[in-house]
Amino acid sequence: MPNTEKVHIDVSLVRRLIATQFLQWADLPIKPVKFGGWDNRTFHLGEQMLVRMPSAEEYATKVEKEQKWLPRLAPLLPLPIPTPLAMGEPGEGYPWHWSVYRWIEGEAAAFTHIADLDGFANSLAQFLIAFQRMDTTDGPLPGLDSFSRIGGLAAYDNETRQAIVALKDKIDVKVATELWEMALETTWERSPVWVHGDISAGNLLVQEGKLCAVIDFGGLAVGDPACDLVIAWKFFQDKSREAFREMLPFDDGTWARGRAWALWKALIITAGFVETNAVEAAQSGRTINEVLADYKCER
Repeated sequence: MPNTEKVHIDVSLVRRLIATQFLQWADLPIKPVKFGGWDNRTFHLGEQMLVRMPSAEEYATKVEKEQKWLPRLAPLLPLPIPTPLAMGEPGEGYPWHWSVYRWIEGEAAAFTHIADLDGFANSLAQFLIAFQRMDTTDGPLPGLDSFSRIGGLAAYDNETRQAIVALKDKIDVKVATELWEMALETTWERSPVWVHGDISAGNLLVQEGKLCAVIDFGGLAVGDPACDLVIAWKFFQDKSREAFREMLPFDDGTWARGRAWALWKALIITAGFVETNAVEAAQSGRTINEVLADYKCER
């Protein structure tokens, strides 16, 4: 993943940008969102809006794409997605475009506040089915803002093998290599479909124990949907993983690539190849165990 210099983003900067570009909102209170994400800094704007500020150049390229496509996709989906209200311009020392969205109530998905994990898996699968069935005409191709789909798995072959070697005392190298190489032999042979790019717990909102919204479409593209299956190993377990898989009409090769994407990301985090946040770092070891155990059961 690219690693460029980040800028300092705080309430003062957001207040100045709002005051100079959106005078109608200049009197509204601004405060940081408790869990504001890694790629972007997020702030409450009044009670009904949020400001989303890319934290580095590689994330800023996603702003205009979301502004263009989210209003077109939203009416066709079974769950709410972010609603863009305005796009901000560079200014006040901040070098990139930024967004104002309508606030969506809900908490990031976590086991502690999901009433029925199997039902949650079904709801997410239904969302993805609807998402992947939509017309992809003129949809964005994978690019620098779609890290996990540039060139497919093969683009990360050397990095993955290096991470496996680096972790040789912590993981089953033979099984991890076999899993990875098997996935490399598969390809998506159907027409491209819509891909979210980061279907993870942090981008799934829960209210009253149920999935209520899907957010953060910065990696939006059309292509191979395998990377949207990573959550099957990163979050779901046993019955909920099986419920998720049974709902989605993919062949074994697509599931193999999804599992390999999950392994790739967990490996490079655990091996220290990429800067990440504490939550992802803690999760990566568990994901490796889930992926390898699942693969062993299929051998």
